[in-house]
Amino acid sequence: MILTNLAFITIALILLAFAASTWLDFLNAREVRANQGALPEAFSGMIDEADYFKSARYTLDKIKFGIYERIFDTVLIAAVLLFGIYPLLFRFFIGVFGSGAWAQSAAFVLSTMVLGLLALPFDYCEQFKLEHKYGFNKSTLKLWVSDKIKENLLSILIGVPLLALLLWLFGALPDSWWILGFCVIAAFQLLMLIIYPRVILPLFNKLSELEDGELKTRLLGMADRAGFKASSIYVIDGSKRSSHSNAFFTGFGKFRKIVLFDTLINQLSPEEIEAVLAHEIGHYKCGHVPKMILANFAAMFCALALVAYLAKCAWFYEGFGFGIKDGMAAALIIFMIVASPVNFWLTPIKNAVSRKYEYQADAFAKRVCGGETSLIAALRKLHAKNLSNLTPHRIYSAFHYSHPTLLERERALRAAGD
Repeated sequence: MILTNLAFITIALILLAFAASTWLDFLNAREVRANQGALPEAFSGMIDEADYFKSARYTLDKIKFGIYERIFDTVLIAAVLLFGIYPLLFRFFIGVFGSGAWAQSAAFVLSTMVLGLLALPFDYCEQFKLEHKYGFNKSTLKLWVSDKIKENLLSILIGVPLLALLLWLFGALPDSWWILGFCVIAAFQLLMLIIYPRVILPLFNKLSELEDGELKTRLLGMADRAGFKASSIYVIDGSKRSSHSNAFFTGFGKFRKIVLFDTLINQLSPEEIEAVLAHEIGHYKCGHVPKMILANFAAMFCALALVAYLAKCAWFYEGFGFGIKDGMAAALIIFMIVASPVNFWLTPIKNAVSRKYEYQADAFAKRVCGGETSLIAALRKLHAKNLSNLTPHRIYSAFHYSHPTLLERERALRAAGD
């Protein structure tokens, strides 16, 4: 059994994050139950009482499911740390593949994948039990299994070569590998913005151009008014997996694509779809995408600098059952474990920035659409159709929500001035 002070500290951080997250869940559940008795006046006319009560039950069931899943994850990672499971898996695969850069890369990816497979029962239950109970699941077992196989194959096909390159740089340039490594990963992420909608997304969903007609004319006209030149708009068959709806654009420059879920088209009126799309274009016009990319690059640069330092520290390896001879891949594994509870406490900061961007995109949509009416109508309808939690606890939403609550967005949209 591997039991060190460093492992104890990491487990303590994980347990602290678990306790905080569970406390937030209890706050949220208490708030939902307190408002469950009757439909709040603010939502009158938006959703009937039966669907409101259903949305409360859906929220409470999701909270309960999330707590069970978090307990499992916490116990699993504690066992991994206490019993040295990661080092055992890593060395097993090293024994199979060898000790070169490609071998270490494969050992890293496969070790992580093996542990990830243990969470599949929760993924299955969420899709085929929880989501099915409330009428959202449209997937089949065959499709679900196919998705998991594709996801894992992509992890191997993409992750192994990229990590092998980083490990080769580490061996060739032990003092400056992380700077070149940052450039490689940054370039790869930018390339993925182009590759994803053209190569990866079609592996899971069918993309087709929106048919000519009133809706397409209306949306392209709005995009022109917004200064967002688009030659076409695409529809994704999200309905084959879920009845939840969404809209997004992907790529950048001439490679960008506007994508609407088919469920969104079925649920909203043309005016409401126009407002939702204007909101998405608002993210682009307000520069949110490059800002988020730059923030991600800054975080990645700092993370790689820290990994470069820790990769030379014997205490870091030995504290988790690895040795210097296990290579830089082991340092990445350890860093990934330690970073998880740290990232939890950064969540409210990242979400606060995200909510600010959502307000700005809403304001942009209001200007383009000549008012807030159609966007508010769309938001209300989407919240009702998706059984969203209409009465979250303010502390919970401040910590976990990447979007403002419905009432917060409505108040901001109705505020005087643009």
